[in-house]
Amino acid sequence: MTRWLFSLALVATAACAHQVAYVSGTKVPYSASNKSALDAVEEYRLAVERQDADALMLMAHKQYWEHSGTPTGADDYGYEGLRNVLLTRFQKASDIRYSMRYLAVHQQCAGDLNVGCRAAVEALIDSSFTVTDVFGHQTREDKRDQNQFVMEWDGHRWLFLSGY
Repeated sequence: MTRWLFSLALVATAACAHQVAYVSGTKVPYSASNKSALDAVEEYRLAVERQDADALMLMAHKQYWEHSGTPTGADDYGYEGLRNVLLTRFQKASDIRYSMRYLAVHQQCAGDLNVGCRAAVEALIDSSFTVTDVFGHQTREDKRDQNQFVMEWDGHRWLFLSGY
């Protein structure tokens, strides 16, 4: 009986000691595909801080579509309109700080990364930037939002379908 109780205690201790591994700096469970998706969003984040429209365009899928989260479609745009939106916004802003806290990664893949796999990365965004108004006065804007970045694996890298 003592041996059985000892075995049970050992199994219970081992079960409690088992910890889930997370992608570094997040609470997202570690897997190679989750890490890869977060790395792609981190590359995007850095390109925004650098105001690098060319790098952001290279990360966008040809079928990129942004509905802007409004009920009217007047402010929606696709891949062709993305460059103009990026350049217009970057011309108005300077000293961009763009940080993210990654909350979750949801993938639609069977096992390893295959062409056509999709990932949705949920993130809390905390950003600030300086803009000059029509009177030439500079103001510092602070924005906080939750966003979802949707990407598709093309066989080599993640391409953004929406979320910029």
